[in-house]
Amino acid sequence: MKSWRGSGRRKASLNQPLLPGLFGNLGTTSSRVKKSHPSSPAEAALHLARSRLSLVLLGFSLFFIIASARLTFLAIDNDPHEPSVIQAASGYAPIIARADILDRNGSLLATSLPTVMLMANTRNIIDAKEAAHKLASALPDLDEEKLSHNFARLKRYIVLKRHLTPRQYYAINKMGIAGLEFVPDESRIYPAGNVTAHVLGYTDIDNIGIAGLEKTLNEKLMENPEPVTTTLDIRLQTILHRELQKAIEELEALGGAGLIMDVHTGEILSLVSLPDFDPQKAGKAKDKELFNQATLGVYEMGSTFKIFNTAMALDSGLIHVAEKIDTLRTIEIGGKKIRDLHAFTHWLNLAEIFVESSNIGSARIAEKLGTEKQKSFLQSLGLTKKPHLEIPEIGGPLVPSDPHWGKTATMTISFGHGIAVSALQIVAATAPLINDGYQVQPTLIKTATPPKKGKRLVKKRTSDQMRALMRLAVKYGTAKKAEVPGYLVGGKTGTADKLLGKKYSKTERISSFLGVFPTTAPRYIVFALLDNPKGTAKTYGHATAGWTAAPVVGKIVSQIGPLLNLPPTELDVMEAIERRLTRPLGRQVVDGFKLNSEVNDYASVESNSTH
Repeated sequence: MKSWRGSGRRKASLNQPLLPGLFGNLGTTSSRVKKSHPSSPAEAALHLARSRLSLVLLGFSLFFIIASARLTFLAIDNDPHEPSVIQAASGYAPIIARADILDRNGSLLATSLPTVMLMANTRNIIDAKEAAHKLASALPDLDEEKLSHNFARLKRYIVLKRHLTPRQYYAINKMGIAGLEFVPDESRIYPAGNVTAHVLGYTDIDNIGIAGLEKTLNEKLMENPEPVTTTLDIRLQTILHRELQKAIEELEALGGAGLIMDVHTGEILSLVSLPDFDPQKAGKAKDKELFNQATLGVYEMGSTFKIFNTAMALDSGLIHVAEKIDTLRTIEIGGKKIRDLHAFTHWLNLAEIFVESSNIGSARIAEKLGTEKQKSFLQSLGLTKKPHLEIPEIGGPLVPSDPHWGKTATMTISFGHGIAVSALQIVAATAPLINDGYQVQPTLIKTATPPKKGKRLVKKRTSDQMRALMRLAVKYGTAKKAEVPGYLVGGKTGTADKLLGKKYSKTERISSFLGVFPTTAPRYIVFALLDNPKGTAKTYGHATAGWTAAPVVGKIVSQIGPLLNLPPTELDVMEAIERRLTRPLGRQVVDGFKLNSEVNDYASVESNSTH
């Protein structure tokens, strides 16, 4: 344990208790005594008498120590529950230092600081009432009447207060109350506070992890003094937390979640859930603050699911990117109507269905491919089973059972209704669709060597085409407000009506945007989700993802790009790169995109509803 005080010379206090490892050898002094020889027979006799008297006193002292030890042993032996408490109260019980937790760059995220625990041996308290009165004056949060009662009635060791401050320690020690003992203790500290709360979790008063990484890695942190390095980047974590919090406040949303993940390694550089809590005061947090919306919460994601529907179609080879599909006629199935909020005047090709977010077109694609292909594809991406991550707060998806996964479910799942997944799942499932087709395993723990390349899930050509489509969705489609000068951002918006009871609400929604950058050689996915945002004057009353979640990701990308050694690209260079990026779609498809002449922003008319 480290001392509270520096290494400079200070005067030792004779009244200070000896706490090995915490305060050093305080309370001990040494002095040189000059030896002298008797100068006369009288002095020699006096010196001899003193020596004999010292021997007698030493004998009585030894007798007293042995008798006291025996009485103490008998007293302890009569109560089988006290020995461990008394051992802890002796001041010499070993304190197990909990290892530090660091971010990927070595910044401190969690550490333990030495503190003191105050205990009372009630058998040694002389005046219970006086002792209680004095203690209550130094520790106002203690109940004086209850203290007095316990001191008088209980004949055992009791814990009075954990983690005394230095000021409290010195004040109580100065009182000189018989029966009080100070025991070395340890307190867990989180320098970033709320910002990392849902990843790190927290410990109880005994420094035992009970949430987040603190719980999952509890044994390792207790037994191994070496720090644990996470994949988090506290700089990115702070930016994501700040921008998400600002959006929640401006749009009066109920909460939100966000992730930033490396699409090649699965390393999570940032994970935020709001509202959050102070890990130093987790016991006072509300349930909704403790709930991890990024990993434990599952939601119907709306049109972000069109990423998987489109990739499935392209990878199957059954539907070509330029193939025209009927998007004019409303679909009626299972007593419900599938429609597009923005009416189209012509049949759309596969690329247009994705970029302009057509529910009708997505449903017809899923209908053509069939239920079994949809099931198999979503299973391969890990969207139908509980994901793995190194924290305990993980939610499993809500998927239709086999008897209920029929034609209707197949159509609605194509545009993100009828299946609920977590933010973690949708990010992990998208990575293979943009990283040349390889599976990745999300992780929060940094390893010395990069993970091996996962198995191939989709063809490289499918991944190339999906990157191009996601870029076009930002340039021409519903996600234009995610555009960042100098960065070729791609992505897909999603606005899902919330299911309230057995009906979908027309006024409450989940809005999200999954962003990818740079789309030419994707490195990162940035995902933002808002729970029931409200339209404002700034969004022209719209609360869809193109107006709410997409701008959040754009702001984040503009700030984290330079930090990740991805400087912005010159405009003329970007145009050339973009032409090469969209080449897998074919020139005819790319040239076919035109800006809507009536509404200057598709973001305002994103189509994600089913009624």
